[in-house]
Amino acid sequence: MALSLPLVGSIESPLTSQTLTVIREYLPSPAPLIAAIDQQIPMPVKQLVAEAPLNRLFARAISDGEFDEFAGRRIRLEVNGGQPGITIGFWAGRLRVVDGPGEATIRGSLAAFKTLAERRQDPDQLFFQRRLIIEGDTELGLALKNLLDSLEWRIKPPLNFRKTPHPS
Repeated sequence: MALSLPLVGSIESPLTSQTLTVIREYLPSPAPLIAAIDQQIPMPVKQLVAEAPLNRLFARAISDGEFDEFAGRRIRLEVNGGQPGITIGFWAGRLRVVDGPGEATIRGSLAAFKTLAERRQDPDQLFFQRRLIIEGDTELGLALKNLLDSLEWRIKPPLNFRKTPHPS
């Protein structure tokens, strides 16, 4: 006699939700693993992977001159603990990934950056709750935060789970 497991009808089932909650709470942060991988990736590869999507995502704002005040400036986005991180600059009408520190650093957890990217929470709340922190040239960091908050953009999660009816 074969033993059958209960079918999970959708990604939003109570069993799945509880399982994901336990996994998030007890698994260690992936940041050290990501940092180790990040340190092994040459800068030209990082530039190749990140620059084109960033410039596509913000193409309209770039062509409208919204990023012009950031010309020649560098801002670092960093996961708590210093690594991994990425330093972004704006030169010759394009967002560029550069090596080295930023004039301003926005630091937070992976979850806080994900929340910001998916626009699930007001950016000001993330800063007031200290889930995201600006260091260095805070005026530059706040200017970028305000610009991103004013633009119409959205990053969609890579996996689009759909509710599926439970087979009867």
